[in-house]
Formats: sequence, C-alpha cells, structure tokens
Amino acid sequence: MEKTDINHLIHNNQKAVSELYNANRAAFLNFGKQYGLDYDDLCDIYQEAFIALRNHALNGKLETVNSSLKTYLFGIGKFMIFDVLKQAKKTTEFNPSALGIHDSIEPVYAHHEEETLSHEQSLLRTYFKKLGKKCQDMLTLFYYRGLSIDDIVEHTDYSDGSVVRSQKSRCLKTLKDMIKS
Repeated sequence: MEKTDINHLIHNNQKAVSELYNANRAAFLNFGKQYGLDYDDLCDIYQEAFIALRNHALNGKLETVNSSLKTYLFGIGKFMIFDVLKQAKKTTEFNPSALGIHDSIEPVYAHHEEETLSHEQSLLRTYFKKLGKKCQDMLTLFYYRGLSIDDIVEHTDYSDGSVVRSQKSRCLKTLKDMIKS
C-alpha cells in the first residue's frame, strides 16, 4: 500500500480522501453485484468499508500491509457483504476470478448434506454449533479458511496477533472439552 495514500487517510486530506473513495467505488459496486444485493445496500457497505479502512489507517494497522489499497478495501467490503448475506440467510456462489485479486478469501459453504460424516466429524459438527459466534468465526477463519494469524488481525477487529492466538486457543480448548465430556 502506498505510504502517501495512508498519510492522506490519517491526516484527512479531504481532496485526496475523496479521490481515493471515488476511484474504487464503481469497481466495488460492480464487484458486489454478483452477490445479489441491491445498489443501495452495496453503496452502504462500500461507505462502511471505506470508513473501516480509514480507521485502520488511523490505528496504524496499514503500516505493514503488503497488498494494494484496493485489495485491502475489497477484503473489508467482502466480509461486510458476507455478513449481510448471512443475516439475510442467503447463499451465494463466490467467483474469485471476478475480483481480479489473487489474495482473495473463499467463503464458507455450510451445507454438504449428501456427505457421510464419520463419528468424529459428527461430534465436531454438533459441538461446533454449540460454541459462541465469536469462537465459531475464529475457528472457521483459522482452520477452514486457512487464514494466518496476521490475516485474521487484518480482516477483523482484533488488535494484534497475540489476542487472536489466545482467542483461538481458548475456543479450541472449549471445543475439545465439550467433545470429551
């Protein structure tokens, strides 16, 4: 990410921030169409994602980011789209090639009803559903989606890697204890 873009976000250079906002808006709205959300929802999501990007700049989270501003912004927006879809209980087909971004994150597909599960897999599924939402999200990001600790910090509200490691460890221990009992 370019240092000048980060500085514009931090120091609230209104003209430059406005240019950054407008430079990525149309591409994001076009990207978001594939998820079946209406135009107004996508506009709201883009605005919230841009605000989150600015907050990350203010909190120093962008200093070590190696991706472009567009990639990072789309990553934030994509998580927000998935949250909206999850709340609306919609399912969607994810097409990473439509992003034009190589470091995309695949969504979780929860329904595989034709699969035959082993006894251990059935136990895991049963007790995983009994975990709290934060633990489900944490374990899904790390084990199912394969995100690194740094990726999880980058795409969530966790402050640093040690907090993520502690949360993941607690969640995994809770899940193991539930299965053993």
